[in-house]
Amino acid sequence: MARSVRCYNLVAENQPVGGSELVQIDFWYSIGSTYSYLTVMRLSEIEKQSGIEFRWRPFNVRHVMVEQNNIPFKGKPVKTAYMWRDIERRANQYGLAPSIPAPYPLLGPLLANQVATLGVEEGWVKEYTRATYRRWFEDGKPAGEEPNISASLEEIGCDPTQVLAAAQSERIINVLSSATDEAMKLGVFGSPTFVVDGEIFWGDDRLKDAVVWGEGNRPH
Repeated sequence: MARSVRCYNLVAENQPVGGSELVQIDFWYSIGSTYSYLTVMRLSEIEKQSGIEFRWRPFNVRHVMVEQNNIPFKGKPVKTAYMWRDIERRANQYGLAPSIPAPYPLLGPLLANQVATLGVEEGWVKEYTRATYRRWFEDGKPAGEEPNISASLEEIGCDPTQVLAAAQSERIINVLSSATDEAMKLGVFGSPTFVVDGEIFWGDDRLKDAVVWGEGNRPH
C-alpha cells in the first residue's frame, strides 16, 4: 500500500524478499498492555532470525477484558508488584532497559491503538508502536498522551496533526472495533497473543512456542 502524505521519509522494514513465502504469525497486541513491551521491542529481530513474518494486529484489549469480566491488576497491589518485577527480570534477559514501574494504567490507550490501526493501513505500525512503547517504558511518558504521541509520530516521519485527525475518524474507530471483534472470535483474550494456523499462544513467554509451531515443529 502506498504511503500516506501524512508520513514521509519512512523506509519499510522487514519486507519479504521477492519470491519467498514466509510463514505468517498474527501478533495481536494492545498498546496499554505492559507485557507487550517485551514483545514489541524485540519482535523485528526475531522476525529476521526466524524467517517468520509477523502481522501486527492492534486491538482493544480493554473491551475484551470488560466483556469477559477480567480485570487482572486493578485493586491488586501484590499482583501488580509481581508484574513489574517479572517484566524487569525478563527485560534484563532481553537486553532492554525499562524504567520500572512505568506509568500505569494509561489514560489514552484507545487513541494509541487507533493510531496503530491507521499505521497498519499506511505501513508504519511497527515503527510507531516501538517508538511509543519506548517513550512509555523507558522515558516515563504515557502512550496515547502528549508529549509521547506527537514525539513518536514525528520520530518516524509523520505529521501528528494529520495522523491524529485521521486516527480519530469514524472509519478508523470502526476498523479497530472490527479487529477487536475478530480477535474475540479467534479466542484472543489478552495481549500479547500470537495466532498460528488457528492455534493461540498467549503471553510474551509463549512467543518462542509460537515460532516453533510456525516453523512446523508440532506434536502429532
